[in-house]
Amino acid sequence: MQGHFQGEQALADIFTQVKDSDEKIFGVILEIFRKEKVQDCIGYLQDIGNQRKLYQSYLQQAENSTKTDIEQKFSVVINDVKQITDVLKKLKVHDFNNQDYSSDENYESTLHLINIIKDIGQIIEFLQFLVYLTSIDKTLIQCGSNSLHVLVKMKVDLRNKNFENIKIQNTSLVGANFVKCTLSGSQFNNVNISGINLNGAQLFNCKWKYLRIQELNQLNGHVNSVNSVCFSPDRNSLASGSSDKSIRLWDVKTGQQIAQFQGHTHCIKSVCFSPDGNILASGGRDKSIRLWDVKTKKKSAKLDGHDDYVVQICFSPDGNTLVSGSDDKSIRLWNVKTGQQKAKLDGHGSCINSVCFSSDGNTLASSSLINSIFLWDVKTGQQKAKLDAHSFVIRQVCFSPDGNTLASCDDKSICLWDVKTGLQQAKLDGHTSIVYPICFSPDGNTLASGSQDYSIRLWDVKRGQSKAQFDGHSDKVCSVCFSSDGNALASGSADNSIRLWDVQKVQQKDELDGHRDRVWSVCFSPDGKTLASCSDDKSIRLWVVKTGQQKAKLNGHTHEVRTVCFSPDGYTLVSGSVDKSIRLWDVKTGQEKAKLDGHSGYVLSVVFSPDGNSLASGSADRSIRLWDVKTGQQKAKIDGHTHGIRTVCFSPDGNSLASGCEVRPIRLWDVKTGQQKAELNGHRGGVWSVCFSPDGKTLASCSDDQSIRLWDVKTGQEKAKLDGHSGYVLSVVFSPDGNSLASGCADRSIRLWDVKTGQQKAKIDGHNGYVLSVVFSPDGNQLASGSADRSILLWDVKTEQQNEQLEGHSGYVMSVCFSPDENTIASGIDDQSICLRNVKNGKQFSSTNESYSNILAQFKTSIFSNYPISSSSYFTILRISQTPLFQAQGALILKGYFANYQGYDLRPLLESKRIYLLEDFK
Repeated sequence: MQGHFQGEQALADIFTQVKDSDEKIFGVILEIFRKEKVQDCIGYLQDIGNQRKLYQSYLQQAENSTKTDIEQKFSVVINDVKQITDVLKKLKVHDFNNQDYSSDENYESTLHLINIIKDIGQIIEFLQFLVYLTSIDKTLIQCGSNSLHVLVKMKVDLRNKNFENIKIQNTSLVGANFVKCTLSGSQFNNVNISGINLNGAQLFNCKWKYLRIQELNQLNGHVNSVNSVCFSPDRNSLASGSSDKSIRLWDVKTGQQIAQFQGHTHCIKSVCFSPDGNILASGGRDKSIRLWDVKTKKKSAKLDGHDDYVVQICFSPDGNTLVSGSDDKSIRLWNVKTGQQKAKLDGHGSCINSVCFSSDGNTLASSSLINSIFLWDVKTGQQKAKLDAHSFVIRQVCFSPDGNTLASCDDKSICLWDVKTGLQQAKLDGHTSIVYPICFSPDGNTLASGSQDYSIRLWDVKRGQSKAQFDGHSDKVCSVCFSSDGNALASGSADNSIRLWDVQKVQQKDELDGHRDRVWSVCFSPDGKTLASCSDDKSIRLWVVKTGQQKAKLNGHTHEVRTVCFSPDGYTLVSGSVDKSIRLWDVKTGQEKAKLDGHSGYVLSVVFSPDGNSLASGSADRSIRLWDVKTGQQKAKIDGHTHGIRTVCFSPDGNSLASGCEVRPIRLWDVKTGQQKAELNGHRGGVWSVCFSPDGKTLASCSDDQSIRLWDVKTGQEKAKLDGHSGYVLSVVFSPDGNSLASGCADRSIRLWDVKTGQQKAKIDGHNGYVLSVVFSPDGNQLASGSADRSILLWDVKTEQQNEQLEGHSGYVMSVCFSPDENTIASGIDDQSICLRNVKNGKQFSSTNESYSNILAQFKTSIFSNYPISSSSYFTILRISQTPLFQAQGALILKGYFANYQGYDLRPLLESKRIYLLEDFK
């Protein structure tokens, strides 16, 4: 171990040799290399004549240099060149140029290197210099590849870079942000590109092979929870059943949907192929079982008989019998050919959770909500055995292929049973939440399990130990299924996605810095340069909007942080938490300035007064408190509400405060005296949001009672009641000019209202889930809406037409916010991520390579003028998340080769991400 760390330190020592170099010299060297088509970088730099040539080139870029400066710069430049040459020579023979530093074996070495160099600008520039050298000197390709991995791990801003002709191999670029980068002519070999952002990138004549990418195996199409998945016997197809009432067939190789079966009137709970693959069976909450002809894609039979939900179905090994388990507490056996019921097995005293045939078809296992497993003789219909051991509800049972072992799962554990003796063989613990599905591999040596903890685990059946863990889903795993060769595993999740996993090559888990739990609130600083976020992980984080790097992590709260807000000058951040405290933070230093205690319940809302001198907080303890920001002392405690306070808002002049709580009424308070000025009665349910008009004369509120109300702030009288929504109204916001009001609702609609007349101006539909947040852009021309359907929609306020749909979120969009300069829109997602998206138009592509510039010019003149590529710039520029997401919206691709390590063409995946394939427009 000592030797390992000595080598690790030696690598850091090599890099620190360039920490005092002039960063301009790297660009000068690259320019000369490209101009003279150098192939041996080290040999070229060692030549004294070439060193003088570099100096002359450097001098041409220096302005207003005196004779003394020139003499001094000569020695400095020559010394820098020699230092760079020495470093390149050392790196060339180092493991850094021979091994994959993204591998598990080198994880600690890479982390140690990052900790030493992360704040040294010259070394960061030198790492980028090494990446560029891969396009020049083939002997330094692995060195440059590892350098790019380190840059990605450090979250260095790589957007808008020109990476033409670089050659990258044997490394991981998980989560790399290549927005608007030029990657034309690049060659990637054995690179993990999972979660990279290629939005707006230029990809001409690329050669990317043996790629590793998790997203290739994600099948999107269902619009609700995927409850069951099943491979066809030939491994070429995958069936999925969903709560969206549909069944879908997928091509496993391409990931494309083959067919969609409609007919069930409620959600599908189980799908299963017959052994010959010709019939697909499905069962669901409509109490029916349906048989589908896989070849004709049509329904062949409907089996009725159950009196309640059909939870699970399973074919016998010979395909002649179908078994079904139901919430009506019965198990039924069906003749597949005739569709007639053969037998009804009663004995369970509760709903049936799972049924499974043994491999010889003679034994049937079943489980129910009562903590026991029954084994049945299929021929006689008699109960053979009863297995007791679980202390919680048994979710599923599954026979091993040889029929000798039975697996069962409950709230957190999995049990393995000897079928002959009925004795428990092993108990598998590891999941941190309810275990839903289990499945044996075809050879019976591995068991897969999925859980409400979002993970999938592989278990060694013989040893009773965990073999591997797959992470990637953002909600509970509802179903797992092995392919017939055991090399692939499919999983369906409540996050609406299906994923395919390579069992042999378990993907490396690359952890990105960021929140570890749900993000509750995001807030821009007044200058738009910093973003604050708070989370259930108890932390507050400050992010540099331009680079996406974390500036600071503010730790101090002991429970979830629910709300954050910047002071008007941007120097102070306030946070409120479930730990009942409010904290003030110095934005520059990240240090806690003050801790304000007083509330006896969760702090749900905090807001600065317009002058920044006061702070208001609302809490689940039913009180509002006013605080002096400078002293941290409580100025006033305002009581009056009878339930927890959801929202507080200062009037524009800072003299009044509005508050809304879980039940009516809304109250207006005099900030100076702390006295109630008015009680606004009218709503018949809890108030979700209150908002002052820009002139402070009108207050808008929205409620559980499906209404929006406008109030006269002076008189406290209701000015108007805006009806039209058919669900909880969750968000209201005034336009900047105060003439319009936007509302978002659980009925999935957005409505625009005329504030003067109280009349509805428009009803805007587009979302497939609750509209949780609406916000106007600062100029009032656009409206952004965030929804439980995991999308953000941008609307043109004047035309009421949708401008763009911002996709890619893997959780509910809880909050959306424009930056003050209108260039960026931030969204807080309940998958624990924050997304920053580019809003302004004007996407620019540039290229230093003359041939690529000519190609681009041809397409610009012939196509771009008539095709809306240049206006499609509403793509994600940064995603702050624990789980990266592959994106390629607006990327330009011409020719080239893109394939994964199995040789599958990645173009269908790229096209699904809304790229522009320029061959199509010739």
